[in-house]
Amino acid sequence: MKLRKYLKAAQENIDTGYLQINAISDTNQIPIQNAQISIATTGNPNETIEQFTTNADGQSDNIELAAPPLEFSLEPSDNQPYSEYNIKISAEGYDDAIISGVQILSGERGLQNIHMSPSATNQNEYNPTIISGHTLWEYYPPKIAEAEIKPMDERGEIVLSRVVVPEYIVVHDGSPSDTTATDYYVPYKDYIKNVASSEIYATWPESTITANVLAIISFTLNRVYTEWYRGKGYDFTITSSTAFDHKWIYQKTIYENISQAVDTIFANYLSRPNVAQPILTQYCDGKRVTCPNWMSQWGSKYLGDQGYTAIEIIRNYYGDDMYINEAEQIAGIPSSWPGYDLSVGATGDKVRMIQEQLNRIAKNYPSIPTIAIDGIFGEGTKAAVQKFQSIFNLPATGIVDYPTWYKISQIYVGVSKIAELT
Repeated sequence: MKLRKYLKAAQENIDTGYLQINAISDTNQIPIQNAQISIATTGNPNETIEQFTTNADGQSDNIELAAPPLEFSLEPSDNQPYSEYNIKISAEGYDDAIISGVQILSGERGLQNIHMSPSATNQNEYNPTIISGHTLWEYYPPKIAEAEIKPMDERGEIVLSRVVVPEYIVVHDGSPSDTTATDYYVPYKDYIKNVASSEIYATWPESTITANVLAIISFTLNRVYTEWYRGKGYDFTITSSTAFDHKWIYQKTIYENISQAVDTIFANYLSRPNVAQPILTQYCDGKRVTCPNWMSQWGSKYLGDQGYTAIEIIRNYYGDDMYINEAEQIAGIPSSWPGYDLSVGATGDKVRMIQEQLNRIAKNYPSIPTIAIDGIFGEGTKAAVQKFQSIFNLPATGIVDYPTWYKISQIYVGVSKIAELT
């Protein structure tokens, strides 16, 4: 039955989706230039349909790939809503990487980051990664219900006095009791983007995407704030089991619009009056599994179609006393957001700091122009910001807005720490 569905979907790949591949060294965060990329369908993995070479920023061109009709992802049906592809990437001095099951949706751009390992023997080896199916298409165990607010005697050992956005999430890739599962250290925003791309479709309305991202963030920050698993004796933050937490998939393709939504609201979460902890906002798909007191993913999609805003969608399911809060602290960031955009004509210490960070990032990404560190936001700084934004899939406005500020800080912290270790 599943093979029949796959073949039907393959025959109906009449729309177009997009993919950009980013090749990065996993030891020093340097983009890998001239990496050779081959793409095949999962149904015929030995027949290459596209070949590309990465540029100086380690990126491929914007690749057009066949996808099923848009309608398949807008209503539950027996038609697979995405096409699947295999990617093989090779670069001198690195082990080959193969990713199977990259999911392409009609009209959406997928961002596939591939971290490549230097080859100790200088002989490439295959290290295939298989991306499992989307939660709205494949069957995964439904969520085991929990209280949305953790009582004192159940929440584990509270070590945080306020809500903090962590720098990393430690993801246990299995159920909590699975001692064979791998633990991954994942940047917080990357974790949220991965889960959202695994659990909702990027083709859905913007307000629906925002509402679901807020629910994912709030649930995750509840696990962080309550030290839920560490209080039970585990050494991780959250699991990838849908029965306990969210579906996180190693090497999952992230969709550009979901990525940009997370960059905009990553420090927000959902609250109720007089409750300190972020609310454990549980949800279900609303079709195969129903959950009267939780958000329905498909239901949220239909509300978005009707013009509901994100907070209206949230309140429709969780009640009118739910509101959007903001974390007091973002860990691992050199300096907090100044509260206003930086653009041409701006001056001061915040501009100087951005200039210093961009120059450090440019050592790893040499296509970003080096600029004077003078605290004056001129045309040179604007050009550097625009190039940074284009590399990291932000709107290339040349303005340091909220998403750009924190993306610069995130990349700066990453490359600085790598440099310290080496």
